[in-house]
Amino acid sequence: MLRHRGRQVGTVAGLVALCVGLWILTPHFLTVSNLLNVLDQTAINAIVAVGMTFVIVSGGIDLSVGSVLALSGIVLGNALAAGMPMPAAIALGLVVGTACGTINGALVSWGRLPPFIATLGMMSVARGVALMLAEGRPVSGFDEGFRMLATSRVAGVPAPVFVMIAIYAIAHAVLSRTVFGRATFAIGGNEEAARLSGVAVRFHKTCAYGVAGLMSGAAAVLLTARLNSAQPTAGIMYELDAIAAAVIGGVSLTGGEGSVVGVLTGALIMGVLRNGLNLLNVSSFFQQVVIGAVIIGAVFMDTWFKRRRQ
Repeated sequence: MLRHRGRQVGTVAGLVALCVGLWILTPHFLTVSNLLNVLDQTAINAIVAVGMTFVIVSGGIDLSVGSVLALSGIVLGNALAAGMPMPAAIALGLVVGTACGTINGALVSWGRLPPFIATLGMMSVARGVALMLAEGRPVSGFDEGFRMLATSRVAGVPAPVFVMIAIYAIAHAVLSRTVFGRATFAIGGNEEAARLSGVAVRFHKTCAYGVAGLMSGAAAVLLTARLNSAQPTAGIMYELDAIAAAVIGGVSLTGGEGSVVGVLTGALIMGVLRNGLNLLNVSSFFQQVVIGAVIIGAVFMDTWFKRRRQ
C-alpha cells in the first residue's frame, strides 16, 4: 500500500513538473483559458480510461473501446436524426456501448478467449457496423439542447469537466467501497484464489468489460455533442490513450492494482503533454512518437516495480 501511494505521489509530482516545464517553455500554457481547455479536451479520454481501468484491474485488456465509442455515437446520431427524444437517444447510445462491452466480457469469461483476441475482434466488428450504419458518412445537425451537453459552461467551467468529475467520484466509490470493487481487485490479483474464495469470477469479469463499454458510450455522447456530428471514424487510437492513462496512473497491466485517482492523474498528464506539444508547434507526427515513448516508459516502470517487489 505504501509503495502504491508512493507511486501515486510520484505521478502527481510528474504532472506538476510537466506543468512547470511547459510554463517555462511557453507563457501561454499557464493561463486560465488554456488550463480549462486542457480539462475540457481531457474529459472524454479520461472517461474512456476509467472504464479501461475496471478491465485492467480485473486482469484483462480492452482494445475495442475506440470502435465501441464510434458505434455508440453513430447509433445515438441516427436516433437523434430520426426524431427520437434526446434522453431516449442518449440511453440507446449507452445501451449499445454497454452491450458491446458485455459481449467482450462474455467472450473472455465464458468463451475462454484471450482478452486481446476477443476485444480485437470487437474492435473490427464495431467499427464495421458503425461504417455500415452511417454508410461511411458522418451524421450531423443536432438540436442546440443536445450540443449544450458539451458546449455549455457552469461558472466558466466546461460541462464535460463536471461529467468527468462525477464519473470518477462514482468509479472511485465503486472500486474502493463496494463488494464488486473488492472482487475486481481480487480477480486481477489471483483469479484462482478469488474463485476458491467464492467470488463469481465470470460474472464480475463480464461486468468489468460492461463498465468499459458503458464509459465508451458516455464518451460518445459528449464527443458527438462537441463535434455536432457522429463520426464512424471517431475514437481511433483512443484505446492506446486509455491504456496509457491507466498505466501512467499506477494501474498494473497484470491486474489487481491501481486507483481511479491515479488514472485521472495519468489522463491529465496525457492531456497536458498533448496540449504543451501543440503550443510548442510540435508536428502531429512527432507527437505520436512522444506519446508512444511515454507509453513504453510507463510499461517499463510498471515492470520494474513488479520485479523490485518480487
